[in-house]
Amino acid sequence: IFSLISAWQTGEWSINSLMDLPMNILSIALMMKLGLAPLHFWMPEVLQGISLPTGLILSTWQKIAPMALLLQTSHLINLNLTIALGLTSIMVGGWGGIGQTQLRKIMAFSSIGHLGWIIVILKFDPQLSLLNFVLYIIMTAAMFMSLTTISATKMLEISTSWSKTPALTTTTMLILLSLAGLPPLTGFTPKLLITLELVKQNATLLAVMVMFISLLALFFYIRLTYVVTLTLSPNTPNSLLTWRTASRSYSTTAIMNTMALILLPITPTLLLL
Repeated sequence: IFSLISAWQTGEWSINSLMDLPMNILSIALMMKLGLAPLHFWMPEVLQGISLPTGLILSTWQKIAPMALLLQTSHLINLNLTIALGLTSIMVGGWGGIGQTQLRKIMAFSSIGHLGWIIVILKFDPQLSLLNFVLYIIMTAAMFMSLTTISATKMLEISTSWSKTPALTTTTMLILLSLAGLPPLTGFTPKLLITLELVKQNATLLAVMVMFISLLALFFYIRLTYVVTLTLSPNTPNSLLTWRTASRSYSTTAIMNTMALILLPITPTLLLL
C-alpha cells in the first residue's frame, strides 16, 4: 500500500523522500515480514507447522516483495538499525539452530542468519545485498527441493536417505556446506564479498564480529552434514524389497542443486550483470 501511494503521488516507483520516524517504522515492519531477529518468533513455528513445498514458498518467494521495498529505500534506512538487526539475526540464526532436530526449524534459523548478512550490508552496498539475496534463494530452494524429494523432515529420516538416493544425499550434504559458506561452493561468494566490502568501508570490527558470530551457524551445518553422511554405512540394506525412490524426473532439483554448488567461479560475471 505504501509503495502504491508513493507511486501515485510522485508518478514513479522509486522512493526518494521519507521522514525518519515513518522510515524506521516501515523498515521494522518489512524486517518483521522477512523474519529478522528480534522480530523472528513467528517464523520457526510457522515453518515447522507447514509442509516442505509450502516452506519453500515461505522461505523464498514470500521474501521477495519486502526485500524489494528495502532495496528501494536503502538510501533512507537508518544505518544503526540495519547493523543492530543484522548482527542480532546472525546470532539468533546460529544460536537457535544448534539444539534443533527438526529440519524445517533448522532451515528457518538458517534463513534468519542469511537475511542478517543481507541486512548488514544493505546500507553500504544495495547491489551486493541483491546478489546475496538471489544466492540465498537459490541455495534455500535447492535445500528444500532436496528434502522434499527425500521426504525428510527430521534428522533421523535424513540419516537413512543414503540407501534410497545416494547421489541426491551427496549433493544435499554439499548444499549444507554451501549454506555454511565454505569454499569453493556458492555460499562462500556472499560471505567473501560482504566481508571485503565491510573492510573497504572501514568497518573492520563489524566484519570480524559477523564472521565470529557465524561460527555458531557453522556448527549446526557441520553437525547436520555429519548426520547425513557419516552415521550410516553407505551400502544397500539386505532387504527383499526395493525401497529406492520411484523413477521420476528430478531435472529442476538437479539444476537448482548445481547452481547452489558451482556459482563461485562465475562470481565476476555475476558482479558485472
